[in-house]
Amino acid sequence: MTDVMVLVGSLRAASTNRQIAETAVAHAPEGVELSIYEGLADLPFYNEDLDVEGSVPQAATDLRAAVAAADAILVVTPEHNGTIPAVLKNAIDWASRPYGASPLTGKPLVVVGSAFGQYGGVWAQDDARKALGIAGANVLSEVTFAIPGSVVRFADVHPKDDAEVVEKVQVVLGGLVAAARAA
Repeated sequence: MTDVMVLVGSLRAASTNRQIAETAVAHAPEGVELSIYEGLADLPFYNEDLDVEGSVPQAATDLRAAVAAADAILVVTPEHNGTIPAVLKNAIDWASRPYGASPLTGKPLVVVGSAFGQYGGVWAQDDARKALGIAGANVLSEVTFAIPGSVVRFADVHPKDDAEVVEKVQVVLGGLVAAARAA
């Protein structure tokens, strides 16, 4: 079984990107289990004063353990003001530590998502890839998709019912799982 952790860069329960993550879970290939990580809202802002042995917040310890346990990571993110959402950046900061022993190191990872604008959140995706790569993840930059116009496109349809989205999700998961199994 290949375990894929899904990080959603939006805290909204019904966000389009959450729905895309749910679509990925619903269309997981055989032998693959995807689980959406639910603890991002509980993470305090990263503070190195808190990140010392014996003082690390439980939410950060839980995130690090989940990243370490996953075979691969799928990040699904919106774009906030042309860049990465704060909640996702904060999760990257916590997961990138401790320095030299980050659970992200070498972990196969893909970043995808949707946004209202005409580019579908590619700036946020690029920024997330950059931060995650610097943190040590094996970012698969050739495995991507960005869906523009999300508010209009998904006003009356869930992404799971959009054949193009389902196809893109399946391609992304295929590439991510292949990288995880080759690692």
